[in-house]
Amino acid sequence: MIANPTRFWSKQAAMAKASGLGFSANFLVGRFIVFIRNTDLSQKIFSNVRPDAFHLIGHPFGKKLFGDHNLIYMFEPEHKNLRRRISPNFTHRALSTYLLIQQKVILRHLRKWVELADQHPVPLRLLCRDLNLETSQTVFAGPYLSPEARLRFNRDYNLFNVGLMSIPFDLPGFAFRRARFAVDRLVHSLSLCVAQSKERMRAGEDPCCLVDFWMQNTLEEGPEIMDLEVGGHLFDFLFAAQDASTSSLLWAVALLDSHPEVLRRVRAEVSALWSPESGEPISTEKLREMKYTEAVVREVLRYRPPATMVPHIAGEDFPLTDWYTVPKGTIVFPSTYESSFQGFPDPERFEPDRFLEERQEDRLYKRHFLAFGAGPHQCVGQRYAVNHLVIFVALFVSLLDFRRHRTDGCDEIAYVPTIVPKDDCTVLLSKRCGEFPSF
Repeated sequence: MIANPTRFWSKQAAMAKASGLGFSANFLVGRFIVFIRNTDLSQKIFSNVRPDAFHLIGHPFGKKLFGDHNLIYMFEPEHKNLRRRISPNFTHRALSTYLLIQQKVILRHLRKWVELADQHPVPLRLLCRDLNLETSQTVFAGPYLSPEARLRFNRDYNLFNVGLMSIPFDLPGFAFRRARFAVDRLVHSLSLCVAQSKERMRAGEDPCCLVDFWMQNTLEEGPEIMDLEVGGHLFDFLFAAQDASTSSLLWAVALLDSHPEVLRRVRAEVSALWSPESGEPISTEKLREMKYTEAVVREVLRYRPPATMVPHIAGEDFPLTDWYTVPKGTIVFPSTYESSFQGFPDPERFEPDRFLEERQEDRLYKRHFLAFGAGPHQCVGQRYAVNHLVIFVALFVSLLDFRRHRTDGCDEIAYVPTIVPKDDCTVLLSKRCGEFPSF
């Protein structure tokens, strides 16, 4: 699994399919694991997250790495109460505030990409990762992270990413230990942002980022929560947004390049609603009118769900079927990837029209669309995530011409730990518009 995760998980899926049972079993770093391919069984796991059934863990050794503060480790009523407190962060007003921030950050990075490319192919993975990291920092923590703090933050986040894919030896000198300490520093940095936000909201200032909306609501409703606790949750948001969005941006570029008619339709829809020469950002209202572009984004998420599996652990023996009980302590991997290719007509075909109103496959086959999970722990920020992907696609195809630098196996799946094209989506880029907009 460490040396070639793509091959390892493909074998688990093949065994689950060949068995006719919908799941397979193996051992991973000394732990018994069950890989779930069948959508109904995956739904059963997602809907039974509770102390006496399955515990969502996000990563086989995530609790030790992320800490106990993480939202995914909570159960009702604590979990339900926290989600209620988080909801003001994703209102229409809040999302509209974030949308302008997202566009400004994306524009800065697209300018850099064009300068960097200079008629040479460039791999986009690390560039997209940096774009998403700055977007998350700015949307979530706003003005409270100084340039120096951002540099330290970026270094620590890189240590965390390396630790995610490393053998989990929690010993001095090992990547996993460095990642664990990096998480502590990241949470501390974010908790300082929380303290500054509280002071600003107490002074009656308008919210300008996610933590402001959260602190404004907290100060109005009470009871006040500890800065370090909120900092931990902000890190959870950042982790959830960071790698998943990077994966989806890369696959969006790759799939638009390989489907020129889809690209043509996206460009036509965006240009009918917004022009770079307008000097104005894309408004929330215009974004909502980009129905086909959003359908493309949702098809990207179906076709290549970034987190292909969502690890859970059995808190107790759990009857998965009439004849099989998952033993307590087993790590169970419901596969969102395998579910994406079940139920939908012609699932191996990349076809955004399936998500348009005429076909409504997003409703008819909703059980199989698990990119954002399901059940009580379904992603609370999915509207924000979709907005981010749609606005990136709209700006990218309007402002840049691009062509994939194709090599053998470039579209094969690689785990980093979310899935990306094997070649890191290497493309040739050039400016498409006369001038980049400035707002």
